[in-house]
Amino acid sequence: MGEHIGEFRSRLSRLERKYKGMSAGYDAKLRSDGLIVITPRKAKRRVAWVPMAVFLLGFVVFKGFLMVSLGTSSYDERVARLQDGTGVEQVGAFVMQADPLSTLVANKMGTVLQ
Repeated sequence: MGEHIGEFRSRLSRLERKYKGMSAGYDAKLRSDGLIVITPRKAKRRVAWVPMAVFLLGFVVFKGFLMVSLGTSSYDERVARLQDGTGVEQVGAFVMQADPLSTLVANKMGTVLQ
């Protein structure tokens, strides 16, 4: 009796996996012998654009805040010091250099904060 319950539970878990796989869609194919075989669709990887955009916007606002709090000349000096450092510091200097968008954000923040 115990072996039948184990077999039944394994069939149930197999059916549940198949059902979850089919919830994202399925494809039906006709084999050469006339049998229709239904298989779950492969899940497509999606890029999460909204979190990436929020991260980039937050980073630009952070750079703008640093520019306002340190002053543009001091900020540029610090970035120049980073450019003379190691490879990682040079990458950081490239990322942290003043761009038009962060400069615009800094100008808008400067008028609001002062």
